[in-house]
Amino acid sequence: MHSLSGGLVLGYHGCDAAVGERLLAGDTFSISENAWDWLGSGAYFWEANPKRGYDFAAELKARKLRHNRVASPFVVGAVINLALCLDLTTKAGIEIVRDAHTRMMQIYEAAEKTPPLNDQSLLKRNLDRAVVEQVHLVREEEGAPPIDTVRGVFIEGDALYPGAGFHEKTHIQIAVRNLDCVKGVFRVPKHLYE
Repeated sequence: MHSLSGGLVLGYHGCDAAVGERLLAGDTFSISENAWDWLGSGAYFWEANPKRGYDFAAELKARKLRHNRVASPFVVGAVINLALCLDLTTKAGIEIVRDAHTRMMQIYEAAEKTPPLNDQSLLKRNLDRAVVEQVHLVREEEGAPPIDTVRGVFIEGDALYPGAGFHEKTHIQIAVRNLDCVKGVFRVPKHLYE
């Protein structure tokens, strides 16, 4: 865990065009609290990847989900201060999450309950969410400052070619828990994502 006080990054939020226009006009981002959100509760952004943000919105449109309606795919850019960041690209962040998992499994075992599971496709990560939320709970119980952002790398999609270690949808995602970390929003030029 570290504070990246100078750690400004550009994040891209895929959404419906109407939502995007409201964000550009000054509305605040919504905190997602789905049971499968990989990085726990937060407003989700694709780091340095407007095309992936737009593609995600297009995927939501194609799925026609009840809870995530996208009629017209859109992407909004945001300047994000990572601040106190649980960064899962670092050894320290990985160890914090590993310890939280151990603690959580002990709680489930003592209660004789079954913990949540990730689905095999790893698109719905109920276990990962529960573990990240356990990190937040432990910090709150210990009186530690709350985490502002959570950042992780996700290997997703098909291999780029036979035997490849690179995958077509690999990305860095950020969940912003403290919306004060969003320092500004901007319109993304279409040539960056279409």
